[in-house]
Amino acid sequence: MQRNRSAGLWFLICFSIFMLVMLLLGQTMALIDYDFTVRLGLQESVEAVTPIGVALNKGFGAADTIIYVPLLILGLWGLIRQKPWGVAMMTAAMGVTAYWPLACLFFLFFAKGAPGFLFTGYVPYTILLTGISICGIVGFVLLCCMDGLQRGGIDG
Repeated sequence: MQRNRSAGLWFLICFSIFMLVMLLLGQTMALIDYDFTVRLGLQESVEAVTPIGVALNKGFGAADTIIYVPLLILGLWGLIRQKPWGVAMMTAAMGVTAYWPLACLFFLFFAKGAPGFLFTGYVPYTILLTGISICGIVGFVLLCCMDGLQRGGIDG
């Protein structure tokens, strides 16, 4: 199997490492110490999103810790080692990456105006979450369309 990787694959690896760090700090840590993640600016306070919003954030944190983080770790490991199963794991992770930001963004828009829901960061969240989702879609398409994938490799 060839050892050179395309620029797209390197982008995907770097983006995935960034996402993994952010997930561990913002999602997994929210299960351990939610207030710490609020202080880091990675979660919203109970005053801004109500206890229901915190419960939703922790729910996503639990699901991310159980499913998404392992997919990213295995996908990264497999891509770096240029294994076909790494492509499969990372493709699944990119599907999750495309999905969850939009689910969270739409929650914020649908909760707007609800009693006690005081969240105000709609513009930066829209930019950030839409950007993450687009990166997930690009990563998903990149992995699905790689020439090497059809040959059983990942050299793109």
